Formats: sequence, structure tokens, C-alpha cells
Amino acid sequence: MFVHQWGQGPDVVLVHGAVLGGREAWRGQRPLTERWTLHAVDRPGHGRSPAVGRQDFEAEAALVADEVLDRPVHLVGYSYGGLVAMDAALLRPDAVLSLTVVEPPATWLALGNPVVDAWAAELRALCASTEPAEQMLRKFLPLAGAPVELTDPVHPTLLQGAERLRGARPPDEARPRLDALREADFPMLAVSGGHMEEYEAICDAIAKGTGAERVQCKGMAHLVPDVGEPFNTVLERFWRR
Repeated sequence: MFVHQWGQGPDVVLVHGAVLGGREAWRGQRPLTERWTLHAVDRPGHGRSPAVGRQDFEAEAALVADEVLDRPVHLVGYSYGGLVAMDAALLRPDAVLSLTVVEPPATWLALGNPVVDAWAAELRALCASTEPAEQMLRKFLPLAGAPVELTDPVHPTLLQGAERLRGARPPDEARPRLDALREADFPMLAVSGGHMEEYEAICDAIAKGTGAERVQCKGMAHLVPDVGEPFNTVLERFWRR
């Protein structure tokens, strides 16, 4: 996997979600480079990393653990990348100083909540779709709660990322091991954007099951990293503690 590197200071590894690669997903965190070294992963099939198989949080967690977690870092996973980060952290707990997850679609953690269950079914159906990338993208963005205005024509970067949605391993197959995360030596932070019941229920379940610190960072719906300074302040205070 290709890893973008910016800044200087203690190491932070950033794992992006669906569609956008590492360079685009974490543009709001560039001010942190004055004090931290940011390592933004391009997950397979995104940015400058070649596609390897289908989008699969379990397989990608092994890649992150093997290729990126080679020294102590603060690990941050956003959206689908949050599923990746939780698994990767347990594969290399010795290399994780702290773990932050931002609105991971770990629907299994809130199983039985009718709103979450219905959303999980919609996400699974999207992953099983054979529609063209642009059509999938137009369905995915509102489903994820991402307020993105698409240009005409759609930017090639978005279409490249949308291609990875087709046939992706659906989020409802993730089984985060909250008990193992609770017992790990590193602290956790669960962040949501305060805009969808689904994400709130999932982040609440993570906090309850792991003892993670729980924070809301409102203003950009699912695009929490794009909030910029307020989100960066939350991250930096957590890392410093």
C-alpha cells in the first residue's frame, strides 16, 4: 500500500473510508503536521495503491498491520477504515499508542436496533450491486450521510473509489472484538458527527463495550475529518493525554 507522509513529530497512521484515498480524506488534518507526522494510507484500489481483490476490512487490516504498524503510532480509522483499524490494532497491539474510530459502519454492534438493521441491509444491497460506478456513488453518498455535491462529469478520483464499492465485503460482516479492545493496553476514542442514529448507536456500543472516550464532532455530517480544527483539537488532546 502507498502511504502519504506529511509533517514532523510523533507518528500518526490515518486509515480512510470508502471512495476517497488518503490524500483527499485527510486534507482537513494538514494543520496537525506542524506537530505530528501523519502517515495517510491509500487502501487497495484507492489513490496510488493498486487494487488487490475486493474491498475487505479483514484483508486490509492484515496489510495495515504488516506494512504500516512497524513502530508505535497513534492509529485513526474513519468509516470503513474504522473497521480496518480495529482489526489491525488487535493484530499489532504493541505498535498502537492509541486507537480512534470515526463513525465505523460496524452495524453488528447495534444488532436489533431496527434503524441500524435496515441500514445494514441497504449497505449490503449496495455492495452486491452491479450498477455503473457513478450510479453506485450517487446512492452511496446519501446512504453514508456524506453531504457531497457531485460535479458533471463526476471527478475521476470519486469514480475510481466508487468502483471499489462493487462487490465489497459488506460492513455487517464485521465482528469487532470489543472485549479484546477493552483489555488492550491502548486507550480508545469513538467519534461521531451527531447526524445519523445509526452511527450514534454504533459509537455508543463501542464506548460501552471498550470503555472508549466518546465524543461528537458536528458540522459536516459523516465527513467528520472535514470539520477541521474542532476535530483536530479532539484528536490532539486525546493523543497528548
